[in-house]
Parts: sequence; C-alpha cells; structure tokens
Amino acid sequence: MKKYQILLTALGILFFAACGNNQSKQQPTKVSSEEETPTTTMETKQVFDPSSLGEEPLLAIETTDGVIIVKLYKDTPKHRDNFIKLASEGFYNGVIFHRVIKDFMIQTGDPDSKNPTQGARYGMGGPGYTIPAEILPRYRHKKGTLAAARRGSNNPNKESSGSQFYIVHNAGGTPHLDGDYTVFGEVVKGLEVVDKIALTATNSAERPVRDIFIVGIKPV
Repeated sequence: MKKYQILLTALGILFFAACGNNQSKQQPTKVSSEEETPTTTMETKQVFDPSSLGEEPLLAIETTDGVIIVKLYKDTPKHRDNFIKLASEGFYNGVIFHRVIKDFMIQTGDPDSKNPTQGARYGMGGPGYTIPAEILPRYRHKKGTLAAARRGSNNPNKESSGSQFYIVHNAGGTPHLDGDYTVFGEVVKGLEVVDKIALTATNSAERPVRDIFIVGIKPV
C-alpha cells in the first residue's frame, strides 16, 4: 500500500496522520508531529476549574460547525489531564481544523492557526512539550476516537504532541493506527458534526477551504 504523509513544512517534516489527497481510496498509514518549542504565546486565563471534574469527564468541543462532546479516559491520565489543562486555559479557543481527510480523520490543536491566513499550512505549533505515550491495546481507532498526534521521526517512545489531536472519521475505524498513537477519549455525542467537518471541501494540502474554528472547550 502506498504510504501517505502529512507534510508540516515544504521540507517534509511529518506531522499528523500521513495521508493522500481526498480522492484517494487508500488509507493513510502514519500520524506524527513536531512540537519541541512553543511557537505562540498563549493566554492562561482560567476558563473553568479542572479540579471540579471527575475521572472520566465529558467535555464539549464547541466548533463553528456544531458541538462535539467527548469523554476522556481515566486510563490515560497524562493525556486526560493535559487536555483538561489546556482547555481550561483557553488554549484551544480560536484554533482551526487545519487538516481534514474524508473517511480518515479531522485534526486540530495548532495554536499557530489562530487568526489564520489564506493558503498557509499549519501543523507545527504547540505548547513546547510532548506527552509520554499511554498506548493501551483495549483502546482502538474506531469512528469517533479521540487520539493524540505525534512526531513520526526520531520518536522511538511514541511520545504525543503537546496539544494537537485528531478524531477518527472512518466508519470502519483506522485499525492500522492501533498501537502507534495514544487514544485518550471518544466522541459520545456529535458524530454528525464530525461528519460535517470531514465532508467539507479542502485544498490540495487537506486544509478546509472555509476555516472551521474551535470556539471553546468546556465541561458538560
């Protein structure tokens, strides 16, 4: 099978879910990211109190195309707590879904994509750190899976991106990603919103031709 790669830059640095164009019927086979230094100064005003949440909280990802409600797994506490921390600080407010591939996934979480410019490519931004892998065999890449992007090269421990994440769109899942990327949650409501985003028209770099934003992420 042909291996597809999501390019972060013209130099070919991989970011998430390597893939081909929207017309391809072959499945992408890789997911990666490059987040070693912070690229954007983020506000840290608290949106909600993380300490008020339970072990497997429900969070509403409000987008300009609708609301996606996700459950975070208690069995992946490092990813759960990091996602909650960033959401509580408003880190994700205003980022776009910068990579969208029908029948594969929708990707977001790059702070550099706030105030996006037409034609620009995103996928290298982050908080300046990675997260140790928490890959558990029981959590597979089914439709609606919430998982962390990661750097593909020079990353033997499969550490996750500090902020970028994706939601699986393929109805049959993406089993070829199982065991390689940390799954830390799942969509419990709003799969129709995932469908709407995944079916939007994209350019040759798989960026939607109309910007789709995350307005905010808050507990349900």
